[in-house]
Amino acid sequence: MSGMLSLASRIAARELRGGIKGFRVFIACLALGVAAIAGVGTLRAGIQSGLAEQGAVILGGDAEMRFTYRAADATELAFIDQISTAQSEVYDFRSMAVVEGDEALTQVKAVDAHWPLTGTATLDPALPVAEALAAKDGLPGAIMDPVLVERLNLHIGDSFRLGTQDFRLTAALIREPDSASAGFTLGPRIVVRTEDLAQSGLLTPGALFETRYRMLLPTGADLEALQSEAVAQFRDTGMRWTDSRNAAPGIETFVTRIGSFLVLVGLAGLAVGGVGIASAIRSYLDGKTGTIATLKTLGASGGLIFTSYLLQTALLSALGIALGLILGAAIPLIAAPLIEASLPFPAAISLSPQALLEAAFYGALSALIFTLIPLARTERLRPAALYRGATNQPLPRKRWLALLAFLIALMIGSATLGSGIAKLALGTAGGILAALATLALAALGLRWTARRIARSRLTQGRPALRAAIAAIGAPRGDTMAVVLSLGLGLSVLAAVGQIDWNLRRAIDTDLPTRAPAFFFVDIQPDQIGPFLDRMAANPEVTETETAPMLRGVITRINGKPAREVVGDHWVVRGDRGITYAANNGAKSRITQGEFWPEDYTGPPQISFGAEEAAEMGLKLGDEITTNILGRDIIATITSFREVDFSNAGIGFVMTMNPAALAGAPHTHIATVYAGPDAEAAILKDVTRTWPNITAIRIREAVDRVAEALSAIATATAWAAAGTLITGFIVLIGAAAAGERARIYEAAILRTLGATRGKILASFALRAGLLGAAAGVVAVIAGGVSGWAVMTFVMEGDYIFEPVSALAIVTGGVLATLLAGLAFAARPLSVRPAQVLRAQD
Repeated sequence: MSGMLSLASRIAARELRGGIKGFRVFIACLALGVAAIAGVGTLRAGIQSGLAEQGAVILGGDAEMRFTYRAADATELAFIDQISTAQSEVYDFRSMAVVEGDEALTQVKAVDAHWPLTGTATLDPALPVAEALAAKDGLPGAIMDPVLVERLNLHIGDSFRLGTQDFRLTAALIREPDSASAGFTLGPRIVVRTEDLAQSGLLTPGALFETRYRMLLPTGADLEALQSEAVAQFRDTGMRWTDSRNAAPGIETFVTRIGSFLVLVGLAGLAVGGVGIASAIRSYLDGKTGTIATLKTLGASGGLIFTSYLLQTALLSALGIALGLILGAAIPLIAAPLIEASLPFPAAISLSPQALLEAAFYGALSALIFTLIPLARTERLRPAALYRGATNQPLPRKRWLALLAFLIALMIGSATLGSGIAKLALGTAGGILAALATLALAALGLRWTARRIARSRLTQGRPALRAAIAAIGAPRGDTMAVVLSLGLGLSVLAAVGQIDWNLRRAIDTDLPTRAPAFFFVDIQPDQIGPFLDRMAANPEVTETETAPMLRGVITRINGKPAREVVGDHWVVRGDRGITYAANNGAKSRITQGEFWPEDYTGPPQISFGAEEAAEMGLKLGDEITTNILGRDIIATITSFREVDFSNAGIGFVMTMNPAALAGAPHTHIATVYAGPDAEAAILKDVTRTWPNITAIRIREAVDRVAEALSAIATATAWAAAGTLITGFIVLIGAAAAGERARIYEAAILRTLGATRGKILASFALRAGLLGAAAGVVAVIAGGVSGWAVMTFVMEGDYIFEPVSALAIVTGGVLATLLAGLAFAARPLSVRPAQVLRAQD
């Protein structure tokens, strides 16, 4: 064995003395795929490192206890004081910032004198926070996000109103140290002192707000033990604990998932590159036909030849992977200052051994997968057939096919485990395999069709056309490589384009007819009657819905901790909206059980959302313990009902009988349906009449979500563009590999009297047909993917968008034309006699 390996090494070394000319595409494809995965992994690791290192700054303290719609009680405050060396209390809620003639939704942060406990707030002009929030000329100070400053056309020193309290703008909030822990907000930030809101009417009982108690802990404090102690004492009071170990779980989860998704897109790029790798290996081995035949005639075994060329590809793969790792690590490091400055949370971009190791692993695995079969075929080639120029390729031995299946399974399994999102990884892998299979079938179908057209009457008397179509149908032509490499990249772009267009169409066209114009929250019980009268008197308002609103946390199910019963279901993950009603209403349908009578005053009952109950495994008669404002209410499930959240209207998973919540402080919410032209007048009327009521314009809220989706679509499109670049390199490689065939083809055509113009037209026609075929298949694949995502993930309607589809087909044609014509000069310049004599 060692002797064969030594001999194979010597043969491989001699083969490589001629340089790597035939492997340039091989190395480029592998390097680009590895670079994409390494770059994404390095960036993801840098963000995760920054979040971990700056956890206390992001959170605003070493640890935080959070409560919904109430402040901490005396027992909770005593616990906070006991375990911490310093504390800061923060109220977080939505409100309306009002100036003369205008108003805007804002996210208010009401702070005490200790904020920020960690980090530094950057203001413009550069003032200490205490000075910026101090009262002057009878008005308390306020800090405002520059976006809101511009939106309301304010200047330093101008006044505005929150509720019934006037404030003076003292500075713009350039950087908020603990902004990343706040999660997604619907409006820009305003920071004020909590004590200055005492007369604003915004923090009344039942109002929608959240309190956060940030703490600095003694050096060496055991965060795990403190969390366990806090949860044990306050599990059933609705308290939620966060600490610097995972200060911004939402951001970290998002970064991890989008990073994993982009790695999967990078794997799609490796799949495209794999087509080029396989094509390059096949072309290289075709050029070594004489060498292989000679070696076999001299007694070399198939195993020796296989090992020799495997060593060559291993060395070249190592070169391609190394180049990819250098490129993938260098780009994020060079751009690190710009990236870190642009992110709203800390990042520490540096070399990540794990990211580089992951990229190298995927690169090596993909190189082996795509070179194994072409290399394995050399074992079974016969010398006589090689000398006769046989083109039939024998199937590899079964052991190599089994190894290939294992390697593919290893690739998919590694991507699934590494991503942490099994469904996404498996779906992506399945999509890539399905796309490759579809494109391969399309290429075979195109070959079959081209062969028959070339022999039909359509091409009689048209030698250039017949040559172009015959070349497409040639069994050893570049049809398969072109359709696979270009088609997969275009498929990703087509899917992104279809999904993005359908999302924007849904926002632009469906929203006005399906969703309300406004959500109004924090309507006090004594305001709901006049509010409804006001809406009823407005002819522009077509419909108004209202419901009482409380928030609560499901703590127990049938006496057991809720998370032990249903796991990490979203309903028990945090506080949830709860309402009460005397009857079920016309817009909700009972699917199981019975709703309570309108005059029911017995033990608490609850009607639960049918879909959510099925996911959680709940049944009629189960007891749900819900903590509302510190009070436990145990209610029995007596019915399940349909809850529709798709139209942005009012919907509650949990509805209780009125007597169960009698006396609990609460407010009302309302949805108002009106045309876009009436929104400004309605908003101004409500905010002027009831300053404490907060208006959420549905279109603006959806626009914020659309911005996030657009950012994801943009990132995916850039990743797909990287895949296309790899595909274009594969096209160039296929064109270069087919240059010899085109030289012979051009010689035959010129012998038959064809001019250079006709020959060039033949080459262009072939390239255009191949590009169009790849583009059409990509549009079909992208359309199916877009339909699947919109129907099953977004649960919306899908309409095929033709403009991006036409652009995809056009791009495919242009790409193949450029790649093909780049290698057209030599075939047109070679003399026919010289070429034909060489074929004898």
